[in-house]
Amino acid sequence: MPTPAPNRLNEFSGAFADLGTFLPLVLGLIALNGFSAERIFLGFGLFAIAIACYYRRPIPVQPMKVIAAMTIGLGLSPAVMEASTLMIGLILILLALSGAITALARQLSQAVSVGLQLAIGLQLMKMGLEQISLNWVAGLGALGLLLMFRGNKASIVMLLIIAGGILWQSLGTNTGQLPRQSWQMTLPSLSEWQFAAFSLVLPQLALTLTNAVIATSAMASDKFPEDKARLTPKHLGLSSGLANLLSAPFGGIAMCHGAGGLAAQYSFGARTALAPAIFGVSCLIFATGWQYGLGDLLLLLPLPILGALLTLAGGQLAWSKRFLDGRPFCLVVIGATAITALMVNMAAGLALGLILEWGRKRAITRPESL
Repeated sequence: MPTPAPNRLNEFSGAFADLGTFLPLVLGLIALNGFSAERIFLGFGLFAIAIACYYRRPIPVQPMKVIAAMTIGLGLSPAVMEASTLMIGLILILLALSGAITALARQLSQAVSVGLQLAIGLQLMKMGLEQISLNWVAGLGALGLLLMFRGNKASIVMLLIIAGGILWQSLGTNTGQLPRQSWQMTLPSLSEWQFAAFSLVLPQLALTLTNAVIATSAMASDKFPEDKARLTPKHLGLSSGLANLLSAPFGGIAMCHGAGGLAAQYSFGARTALAPAIFGVSCLIFATGWQYGLGDLLLLLPLPILGALLTLAGGQLAWSKRFLDGRPFCLVVIGATAITALMVNMAAGLALGLILEWGRKRAITRPESL
């Protein structure tokens, strides 16, 4: 099946549908931890353009959430981020080339995949509602409009809501300025390598393998079956690993793909390479214009409205037709996988789902006793 001609308006709106997760983490690292904005946006820009050229589909690029959130929360230095990014990049490449990622993905049944997507979708909705809570009127109003004008009008409505939010924010209080740090190359100390390995990389790795690699591959293959050969867990693991390994020495932060980002971009019309290309070029523009105050425009994007986009995308990701036509045991696997992923973590949810599926297959294949 040939790649459809892109609807440029849909691709443009889809390109920025994932800003609700991207901006808070990136701006936090810049404003609170003293990271170089130019280097961060340069890394994302080059990664997104490379993704557009290779996958030719709206495969998202996002900050690694555990590493970014803990770096912000603990006030960690760019050197710790560099150590984390280098290590997780190397680990992903080794797991992809060794076949470990592919072997794990082969065990992923549709029920387990739906369970993981349900958990990720609910997490996105929770994050979106937290951002909406900053201004319930604006956030719920935007969400209501998006729900009212779904389908072909979603792209236009999304762009109009964002434009209205920027205008509303610009007429309000002074949003301030983001810092303009110059990047300096640093070498992590031994203690920073150790802290990064045990406190950042290990917790992030489980989420990356489940959400950014396996779940993203399953979802992308379902939405773009004609490109299934390219959208494999091995390729997604390699692209994430290479991006981190190459960008870390130059001030980039830990990056990955993500099922939630794919759901957000797809729900607002992204279907081709044009969406990641638009996002990548936009990041490069911000990287080159940051010293001239261009980055301050990002402060005009209202978080409650970005939260509405995130909430809607999360709901669409969480829902599956398997809730209506799935067999009882499949529903049990879906529910157990999702609950465990939410209550513990994604790796635990994946492990429980695989164990339940293994038990079901054993029960089917075991010969009945005489």
